[in-house]
Amino acid sequence: MRLFASVALFALSPLPLVLGATYLLTDNIVGKTFYNSFDWEAIPDPTHGRVNYVNSATSSSQNLTFATSDTFILRTDYKTVLDPNGPGRNSVRIRSKKTYTTHVAVFNMRHMPQGCGTWPAVWETDGANWPSGGEIDILEGVNDQPPDLVSIHTSPGCTMPSSRTMTGTPTFLDCQTGANGNAGCGVKMSTTLSYGPAFNKVGGGWYVIERSPTYMKVWFWSRRDTSVPNEVANGGQYVNPDTWGTPVAYFPNTSCDFPSHFDAHNIIINLTLCGDWAGATYGQTSCPSTCVNYVNNNPSAFSDAYFDFASVRVYGAAVPATKRGIDVHGRAHRREF
Repeated sequence: MRLFASVALFALSPLPLVLGATYLLTDNIVGKTFYNSFDWEAIPDPTHGRVNYVNSATSSSQNLTFATSDTFILRTDYKTVLDPNGPGRNSVRIRSKKTYTTHVAVFNMRHMPQGCGTWPAVWETDGANWPSGGEIDILEGVNDQPPDLVSIHTSPGCTMPSSRTMTGTPTFLDCQTGANGNAGCGVKMSTTLSYGPAFNKVGGGWYVIERSPTYMKVWFWSRRDTSVPNEVANGGQYVNPDTWGTPVAYFPNTSCDFPSHFDAHNIIINLTLCGDWAGATYGQTSCPSTCVNYVNNNPSAFSDAYFDFASVRVYGAAVPATKRGIDVHGRAHRREF
């Protein structure tokens, strides 16, 4: 989907003044724009997965990443039987060129990687200062096991209250990486449509994060969800999360000083296989063999291990009401979208 420029004339009848946390579109990442907006990280996998992260030229030549006018695909190799003593399966990890603090990011996704051994993730962090700079996991899961797990990871001194206004279910409450095996403060989403084959079967959906100086919130709507806000589904120049209802995950600063635990973050999108989480829990699933042997010997099993992004839209600075097409009397002006 793209943002089209048009002018809408609103009726001049009185409207309620909307004074929420309204954000302005700063980055509209669609199709080939991904190549200008992200760097490819051909690095050893920090989570010890059975993957070999490749650079942009290699990912393009092997069709591990490709784009059309409204689509960006990121996938793992699904053709090569691996040498057990050689490198892992070729895959891709990309990091946004820009960093973000207060912002809203809307990830419009049609398909996520699925299959035994897969560990896809969409997250934000300061890799150069991890864990002191914090980490926010928006989409993450392993081995086709729903639902999506939203989590934050920090240095010591950050905890979350057990009771919060959200639809998801909290896991651990101590966010430091040194506690609970680096599980962080997690929130499990309430719908199985948020992850894996079930997500893909309905054509995907939208993951949205709002990061502010005093809280972080994550929402999810599947493609079949009729309650998805129009500004999320169709894009727009502005978004106002205050009108979206209860989030799936809510992380307040009640017992966590955000400025000392969260730096400016890059957005990271990656697909690893096995490793510290997918590999460690592989034996608890109905998946065959061992994780590494399965990855080595079954390339065709990863034909559905790919991301299909319709867009990533990032919204920045809050916008005064008068610049959002609403005057001080609550009347609407012309606005451009």
